[in-house]
Amino acid sequence: MIKSVILAASLALAAGAAAAETHEVQMLNRGEAGMMVFEPAFVKAAPGDTIHFVPTDKGHNVESIDGMLPEGVDSFRTKFNQEFELEVTQDGVYGVKCTPHYGMGMVALIQVGDPVNLDAAGSVDHRGKANDRMSALLDQVQ
Repeated sequence: MIKSVILAASLALAAGAAAAETHEVQMLNRGEAGMMVFEPAFVKAAPGDTIHFVPTDKGHNVESIDGMLPEGVDSFRTKFNQEFELEVTQDGVYGVKCTPHYGMGMVALIQVGDPVNLDAAGSVDHRGKANDRMSALLDQVQ
């Protein structure tokens, strides 16, 4: 009986791990939305998925935006020109920016499951073009 329960639990964990997806986001000097963009800029993911950021063009990094992470998620900031993998484990929205190009609107938004922190994230002020781009990204949250 105990072996059956352990086996069932192991199979359930393995099935959950197999279902996790990796979403690739490119960091670009120019993309479909203009200059200095993450592409795609909006990602809908499930808990356990990984967001893989690729510095397709040089001079970019990935940094969390203060006030735009679910409770319990640590902030992050990468060095320039580095690939970065973010495993998203908590429901909510995750705001991301490229530090040197933030004012030029280089932002992205990741929705994981239920957007439990949407009100708090929506109240964050952004500078320059980032304000309009983030507003448009927040409008995509369901």
